[in-house]
Amino acid sequence: MKKIVTMGEIMLRLSTPCNEKFIQADEFDVNYGGGEANVAVSCANYGHMAEFVTAVPDNEIGECAVAALRKYGVGTRHVARCGERLGIYYLETGSAMRPSKVVYDRAHSSISTATEKDFDFEEIFKDADWFHFTGITPALSDSAAKLTEDALKAAKKHGVTVSVDLNFRKKLWSSEKARKIMTGLMKYVDVCIGNEEDAELVLGFKPGNTDVTGGELELAGYKSIFEQMVEKFGFKYAVSSLRVSHSASDNGWSACIYEAKSKQFYHSKTYRITPIVDRVGGGDSFAGGLICGFLDGKDFKSALEYGVAASALKHTIPGDFNLVSRKEVEALVGGDGSGRVQR
Repeated sequence: MKKIVTMGEIMLRLSTPCNEKFIQADEFDVNYGGGEANVAVSCANYGHMAEFVTAVPDNEIGECAVAALRKYGVGTRHVARCGERLGIYYLETGSAMRPSKVVYDRAHSSISTATEKDFDFEEIFKDADWFHFTGITPALSDSAAKLTEDALKAAKKHGVTVSVDLNFRKKLWSSEKARKIMTGLMKYVDVCIGNEEDAELVLGFKPGNTDVTGGELELAGYKSIFEQMVEKFGFKYAVSSLRVSHSASDNGWSACIYEAKSKQFYHSKTYRITPIVDRVGGGDSFAGGLICGFLDGKDFKSALEYGVAASALKHTIPGDFNLVSRKEVEALVGGDGSGRVQR
C-alpha cells in the first residue's frame, strides 16, 4: 500500500435530474467533487492510502464535503477549516448532440483564500509516495497558485513523485496567464497528463491535425509534442487521454503515453462508450487509474491500460467520483466488457 496526497478544491455539485435543461429544473441532485478529490477517491477505492489537502468553511456544508470524502476512505486530517464558503458548480447534463454545460459559483471559496500557514506541508509529505495536483487549483487565485508552488517544493524536498493534470479551464483564467503560471510549476513535475487542448493552451504545444469533434486523431502529432515537452521540462512521462466525441452520449476513449527513458510511445486500447451516463470526472478517473498502476509497480503500458479502463467504467456512473473496484477494472482490462448481469 502506497500513500498518495492530492490537493485542490472540493465543491458542491448541483446537477439537473434526467438530462433536464437548467430552465426546466425544479430541483437539483446533490454531489460533491473536484479534480484532485476525485483522484483521491479513486486511489482509496483501489486500496492505496489517499490524503486530500484542501480548505473548507467551518460550517455544516463544509463538513458535508469532508464526510463525502471520508465515506470512501480518503484521509481528511489535513483539511483546513477557514475561509467563507464552499465553491459550487451547476451541471446541465447533455444528451446526443446537445452538450453538457457547467456554471461555476466558486469565487472567494475557502481554498482560493488559503495560504501555506493553513497547512503543515512537512507533516503532509514526510511519508508520501506520490503528489497529484491539477491546473485548476492555481487558476483559482494568485494565493492558490502560490500555495500550489509551496506544496510542490515540499513534495520534492521529500523525494515524492509528482503528477499534474493540466486541466485548462477558460472560465477561470486566460491561456496567457495559464502558460505563465504553469510553465513555472513544470520543473517540479515527473508525470504530465493533459489532452490536446491542455497541451496547446497551457504549454503551447499543438498535436498535428487532430480534430476531436470530427473524429480525427493524429497520433504522430502527440508523439511529436510529447518529445518536445519531455525535452523542455524534463518529464519522465507525458500522457494524454484521447476523447473522440461522436455526440454527448457517444464517445471513443483511449490514451497515449511517452516514456522519456526508453523514448517509447504507446497508444492504448480504444473503448466505445455509449450511452454515457456521466462524463464529468472522466479525466480524473483516468489519472487515478494511471497513478494506481504506477504505484502498483506496473510498467507504463500496463499502467496506461489500467487508467483507460478505469475511466471508461467511470462514464457509466453518475456523480464526480469513480466508485468502481480494483476487481472491476482488472476484469475490463482483461477483456470482459460484456456488461452481463453478475449473479
